Amino acid sequence: MARESFDKEIQFLRLVALAGGAYNRQQFASRLGISVHTLDKTVRSLKQTLSLSSPHLTAEQSTELTEGLRYNYYESADPLLLFLYRAKSLKESESIRLTLLVSSLQERELTAKDLQDICSEQMPADVPAPDEKTIRGDLKYLEEIGVIARSGESRPYRYRAANDLIDQLTDDELLDLFDFVDVTANTQVPSVQGYLLRDTLKKVLRGRGIHALAADTHRYKYHYHSRILDEAHLYTIFNAVRQRKKLHFVYLAPRKGLNYASKNTNPLYEKESRNVTTILPLRVVFDHQYGRWYLIGYNDRTGIAKFRMEGLTQLEEGESVPEAEFENKLGRVLEQLENSWVTDTLRTLKVVARFYNPDHRSGVNFVRERVQAQGQWGKITEESEESFVFEIQVNGIYEIKPWLRSFGSSCEVLEPAWLRKEFISDWKEIASYYEPVRQNF
Repeated sequence: MARESFDKEIQFLRLVALAGGAYNRQQFASRLGISVHTLDKTVRSLKQTLSLSSPHLTAEQSTELTEGLRYNYYESADPLLLFLYRAKSLKESESIRLTLLVSSLQERELTAKDLQDICSEQMPADVPAPDEKTIRGDLKYLEEIGVIARSGESRPYRYRAANDLIDQLTDDELLDLFDFVDVTANTQVPSVQGYLLRDTLKKVLRGRGIHALAADTHRYKYHYHSRILDEAHLYTIFNAVRQRKKLHFVYLAPRKGLNYASKNTNPLYEKESRNVTTILPLRVVFDHQYGRWYLIGYNDRTGIAKFRMEGLTQLEEGESVPEAEFENKLGRVLEQLENSWVTDTLRTLKVVARFYNPDHRSGVNFVRERVQAQGQWGKITEESEESFVFEIQVNGIYEIKPWLRSFGSSCEVLEPAWLRKEFISDWKEIASYYEPVRQNF
């Protein structure tokens, strides 16, 4: 896949996923902070990619980008970020080169010089031939992500495709692995790498002539599929954390109503008008309740800093910090987040709730199992056949409140008293929505 950033496309696809066809061209351009001409150019490029990567679409689906991106409601192998990586692979010379390198190493071991000769011969005429330094950089990248492996210790190094796992599996073992990846990629934290592995296994199954047995055995729908787009930032962030480097970025808070800002290319207006934020990245948090990614870091001016990842643009690595400084900042942040349900750092308070067990005839107390699995550091203080009382210390109630509400009538908030009154008021308001309009019903 391509390594370039694509903030504009990510933000546009997020708007498409969330709003569908609700915006016209001018509204899309306004929300993105770009011209209508730039928007039209972006849409044309994405439509071309869609038609090339999905030739089986109908004419209407190919014409309407929103329809093409959801042509199969249950299909889970093509989330938006994976589509975007494929878009880059169709138009970026780097991705063409990477594909050629990997395919050349499938059958035999080759040196960097051998691969440079192959690229010079087989690269498209309109794409410049790479030099040896570029090839070695690509090989280092492919080796780091586990696509290829180095053979031998003596120079010149020889490389081969890392297919050992797949080649050693029997057909039954391969089917079992596909089922596991299929289930995990769609039920755990959404991951582009999981979908890429799923696609790779599909191709191997198809090559062995058993693709029909593996297709459509499971069907899933991830409700926050647009959030997978945020994964484009994860690799840069994790690399910065590993190397103890600071991050520079322009942050567009969701409340600002602007999803992207065009960058000036005229030398007379090169100065960036938006404020660049600098933090030391420490943790990434995923809120499964709402499908949101958060970046947690430390800012020298404000202390602990929290950002919704969907607002990060123009992300770049900065200077490194000493290991002692990193550990010190990490310890301070972890101390503040000790009782955070997700990322809250407000005043700590105790929440007490009574959970009612389901009908004992079901044989499984899924309410208790869910509370214990998701309740993290809370504890059950008393228990009977009908219910149990759960206590937990949390930093504020704004993040845990939706979780408590999700249990419906199986949960009764006991403490604090003001939170109990809030829940009573909320449920009365909800009940009023379902009252009959006519009194003689």
